[in-house]
Amino acid sequence: MNGNYEKLLSIISKSSGLSKGEIELKVNTKREKISGMISHEGAAQIIAAELGIAFENEKLKISDLLPGMRKVNIVGKILSVSPIRTFTTKNGQEGKVVNLVVADETGNIKVVLWDLHHIELIEKNQIANQSIVEISNGTMREEELHLGSFSEFKPSNDLINDVKTERVVKEKKISELKTGDNAAIRGFIVQTFEPRSFNVCPQCKKKVNPDGEGFVCLEHGKILEEKRFLMNFVLDDGSETTRAVAFHETLLGLGFKEMGQEAIGKHRENLLGKEMSFSGVVRLNKFFNNQEFIVSNAKEVNPDELIISLEKN
Repeated sequence: MNGNYEKLLSIISKSSGLSKGEIELKVNTKREKISGMISHEGAAQIIAAELGIAFENEKLKISDLLPGMRKVNIVGKILSVSPIRTFTTKNGQEGKVVNLVVADETGNIKVVLWDLHHIELIEKNQIANQSIVEISNGTMREEELHLGSFSEFKPSNDLINDVKTERVVKEKKISELKTGDNAAIRGFIVQTFEPRSFNVCPQCKKKVNPDGEGFVCLEHGKILEEKRFLMNFVLDDGSETTRAVAFHETLLGLGFKEMGQEAIGKHRENLLGKEMSFSGVVRLNKFFNNQEFIVSNAKEVNPDELIISLEKN
């Protein structure tokens, strides 16, 4: 069962006083009545309404927000404000949009402002970075909270001391991954490809261009290059497969810089069929026009930790 459904059960349980088991029984009964023609999440939303739980009347924590939620209310601290962008609408009028990152003690989320009155508060510096804001009647689109003309966006007198500033990584199935997601997945390595090397600037770590017998960095000029490596592989978690990319000189336990081709080939064979946990970000590979998972961290699955995690769920 996906994480959104589990989280929705927890929210309904907290608001209704019923156990998750009791709510899940109601969900299954509701689905049976309509021959399974509705998802578990959709049935849970219906049960919430039947129990008199209206999310629009409740201030939620950021960690409680789920894709598809409407009339969302939160209070949070602004961690960053992007430059305001202008665009031309289909009817030829000028529009504006600005992105914020808003956080509370449970997580942080991208908030997108479309209404000119809300954006004016940013332009006049009445709301700025580190401001505490109250948001009402927002709409969740995927993993973002969007505010339109029917939403409220205003300063709040609430005090928020400790907020989650680090990037939020959510556990997901491969079939649930969408471009831009920061996610943690667990899967089996079912295919590996030959590692490739490239050269970077030792100072800024950006890719460098060959220049005669040496290399040049656009920022630091002539440099003594640093060799780095990447490896592509395919992950399968039972829901779907995805192509993954791990960068840097040491990846998946391999120090490619010190290893010969024979040793690399042997280790690649050992990786096949291995179950591992990965965290990273989903990017669109424009050359192939498909998603790929850019790995930032990888570790072997610890059976004891896995059992504890499954017991909690």
